[in-house]
Amino acid sequence: MPADKSPAHWIAFTAFVLIALALDLGVFHRDSRKVTFREALTWTAIWAACAFGFAFFVAPRAIANWQPGDTATFITGYLVEVSLSMDNVFVIALIFRYFAVPSEWQHRVLFWGIIGALFMRGVMILAGAALIAQFHWTLYLMGAFLIYTGFKMFRASGNDDSVEPDKNPAVKLVRRLFPMTHKFEGESFVVRHENRTLLTPLALVLVMVETTDVVFALDSIPAIFGVTKDPFLVFTSNVFAILGLRSLYFVLASMMGYFSLLKYGLALVLVFIGAKMLGEHWLKQWLGDQLTNVSLGFVVGIILTSMIGSIILGRLERRTNAAENAP
Repeated sequence: MPADKSPAHWIAFTAFVLIALALDLGVFHRDSRKVTFREALTWTAIWAACAFGFAFFVAPRAIANWQPGDTATFITGYLVEVSLSMDNVFVIALIFRYFAVPSEWQHRVLFWGIIGALFMRGVMILAGAALIAQFHWTLYLMGAFLIYTGFKMFRASGNDDSVEPDKNPAVKLVRRLFPMTHKFEGESFVVRHENRTLLTPLALVLVMVETTDVVFALDSIPAIFGVTKDPFLVFTSNVFAILGLRSLYFVLASMMGYFSLLKYGLALVLVFIGAKMLGEHWLKQWLGDQLTNVSLGFVVGIILTSMIGSIILGRLERRTNAAENAP
């Protein structure tokens, strides 16, 4: 842990996260209800404002030796994590659709899913930081893995909308170990029936959401280490991205068809970060302190281009279909 990120900084940030989660579930979403698009968009903006406020105002004043470059690094890492989480959002939407989860219970599943994701990401980040500190060459393995994943994502079909719980190892294990109810029992994950403890289908949904996050973390954790090796910056940027994932889901879930090119943009980002990890020594000699700013500009440019291109392409396709179906 770097000297300028003392245990007090970790404790203070963790306390902020716990308070925010407690307010979320205990105050703002105490009762299960459908989250409207406007509410989700507001909360997405609030979490983004918290992330940018932390980078530009809180951290520079609270952490000794915080440099402007740290702010740019944090923002780059945050945007990378948010961008990669968009693909996760679409998969979660397919899971909810497969299990026909009522909209008023989806926030509860996402809340507890994010609790698990925060814990798992924390463990993976600390393990990754320790591994890199001990064996620096693992960065090159991560870089090669990101390039491979990026090309694999680029070549994958963009219209795969299948979710197969029966092939999920965690789901199969849960079904084998625990008795299940055949239908939802309100928003409960566990119920008592005839002196037996039973899991509900909503618990299976939670298991699938958790395992999905683990799979996506295998991409996002190496990607963030490609931006910075500072465990504190890696953790905080990850946490802010995850905290905003619930509201981002409700914003994007209804817009899945509008971002057909996003997967290709994310693939290009992964390839770029992987190549940066492999050639960082030479890139630093060439670009110096501007490497972080170049990375930030590239990530923002690619994601915005893929999203805007998706919207334009979608409109052109709708106009073409309308013209073809016109009498």
